[in-house]
Amino acid sequence: MSAVTAYAPAVAVVLSLISALAYGVSDFLGGLFSRRASAWQVAVVGQSSSAVCALALGLVLTGTPVAADWAWGAVAGLGGGVGAAFLYRGFASGRMSVIAPVSAVGAAIVPVVVGLATGDRPSAWAWIGIVAAFPAIVLVSRTPAAASAGPTGEGVLDGVVAGLGFGLLFVFLDRIGEDAGIMPLALAQVTSVLAVIGTATLLRQAWVPRGHAWWALTMGPLGACATGAFLYATHAGLLSIVSVITSLYPATTVLLAAVLLRERVHRLQGVGLALAAVAVTLVALG
Repeated sequence: MSAVTAYAPAVAVVLSLISALAYGVSDFLGGLFSRRASAWQVAVVGQSSSAVCALALGLVLTGTPVAADWAWGAVAGLGGGVGAAFLYRGFASGRMSVIAPVSAVGAAIVPVVVGLATGDRPSAWAWIGIVAAFPAIVLVSRTPAAASAGPTGEGVLDGVVAGLGFGLLFVFLDRIGEDAGIMPLALAQVTSVLAVIGTATLLRQAWVPRGHAWWALTMGPLGACATGAFLYATHAGLLSIVSVITSLYPATTVLLAAVLLRERVHRLQGVGLALAAVAVTLVALG
């Protein structure tokens, strides 16, 4: 076994954590910007900025993508765009505490099922970590208001669709070859913008950016970093593990809200954060 092969699982865990961190910061900023602008406008600007950043990165990290890599990148972007569209629709309706846990669990469970069906065989420690990650995702995303109000049918539907979209994004990104470089990822970001615009149009929502929505340009590097780190993580590790760690991104959002906005970390969220740390440690040991 070469040194690179021996350290590949650790590299996958680190890259997955970077992806989760970038996704969490991006969601935090998106939530802030959506308080002053339409969530749809914020989504279009943020996704477009990510596409430009991914394209610039692709000019540096060149590769030799084949037709299949372009195809997987295109459909991955459609999944991510639909996921973002329904995520923002839920956020705009004030059901963030419902959407976040449902979508994050969906984003994790779809790749886990696909990964296991296509040959992933995690170790015993990794399995325990995967199992622990799901309640961690839910607990981190919960708030007392959400627990007392209970999820609405529409909120659950938005979360399920968002999770399915993100899960398919992860699955299709995993299909991009190791020699493809970043350009297929740039295509994925472009098609995600088209998916957001298409969904907003079908739902008769205004999506043309204006005013404070342009602040979402700052989310571009984060989005490109998140998807790029995930892509390379799947090259080094199992999809079933990488997707679960990446789906812990709500922990980043919660911590940022606590530090920067002075929002209180409630007891269940604290348990979720601790469980998330345990889950990552177990997966790393595996």
